[in-house]
Amino acid sequence: MADFMQFVFSGLTTGAIYALAALGFSLIYNASGVINFAQGDFLMLGAMVTAALLGAHLPYGVAMVGGVLATVAAGLLLYRLAIKPAGEASVVSLIIITIGASIFIQGVVQIVLGKNQQTLPAFSGDASLSILGAYVLPQSLWVLGTAAVLVALCFAFFRFTMVGKAMLAVAANALAARAVGIPTSRILQLSFGLSALLGAVAGVVAAPITTTVYDIGLMLGMKGFVAATLGGLGSAGGAVVGGLIVGLLEALMAGYVSSAYKDAVPFVMIVFILLVMPHGLFGAKTSDRV
Repeated sequence: MADFMQFVFSGLTTGAIYALAALGFSLIYNASGVINFAQGDFLMLGAMVTAALLGAHLPYGVAMVGGVLATVAAGLLLYRLAIKPAGEASVVSLIIITIGASIFIQGVVQIVLGKNQQTLPAFSGDASLSILGAYVLPQSLWVLGTAAVLVALCFAFFRFTMVGKAMLAVAANALAARAVGIPTSRILQLSFGLSALLGAVAGVVAAPITTTVYDIGLMLGMKGFVAATLGGLGSAGGAVVGGLIVGLLEALMAGYVSSAYKDAVPFVMIVFILLVMPHGLFGAKTSDRV
C-alpha cells in the first residue's frame, strides 16, 4: 500500500505539470484553433531564464519573476512575429509555424544560456514528508498547490471577467465577436501570453524536481499535448483531468513494470485516443472543431 501511495503522489506531481502544459494547449486552441507545439518550450524557457538569473546572483524571487516575464514576452512575440503575419493561413501551416518556433527557441537557448542541465533550489528544503505512508518532497506540494491555484484562477478568469468572456466569444465565433466590437487580434495575442505564463510558472515550480535543459520542452510539450487530447482539445477541465491521468499512468508503469517504458505511455495513449475517442473525454461537449 505504501508503494502504491508513493507512485500516486509521484504521478500526481508530474501530472500537475502536464495539466498546466495541456491547459496552455487548450487555451490557444480555443481562441485560434491552433495547436501550439512551442508550449513545452515555454516551460523550459521559464526555468532556464530563472536559473541564469540565479547564476547572476539575483534573489530567487526576482529571478523567478524575470523568468516568467521573459517567457510571456516570448509568447507575445510568437504571436506578433509569426502567427499574426500568417493571416488566414491554414491550420496546418500555423501548426508548422509553431514547430519552427519551438526549434528556434531551443536554438536561441542553446546559444545564449548554454546546453548544460540546470537545477533550481527547492522552495522549502529537501526533507521528505510522510503522507499516508509515502515520502513526499515539499516541492511536490508546491507543484500541486501551484497547479490548483492556476487552474482555479483560469476558471475564474473565464467566468467572471469581461476579457475572459471576450476570449470565449472569439473561440465560439471569431467573425461574430469582431462584428460586435471585440478586438480579436488582441484577444488572440492575450491567449498566447497567458499560455506562456502558465508554461513558465509550471516550468519554474517543477525545475527543482525535474531539472531543466534546452531540449526538455519537446518531451514536456508532447506529453501536455497527449493530456489535452485525452481530455478533449478546447476543454480546460479535460486538460487538467488528462494531465493527471497521464502522470498517474506513467508513475504506475515505472513502479510496477519498468521505468524504461514510462515515456512510451503517452505515445501509446495518443494512438488509442485517436482511434477510439478522437474527441477525448470531454471535447465533444465543449468544442465542435475537428
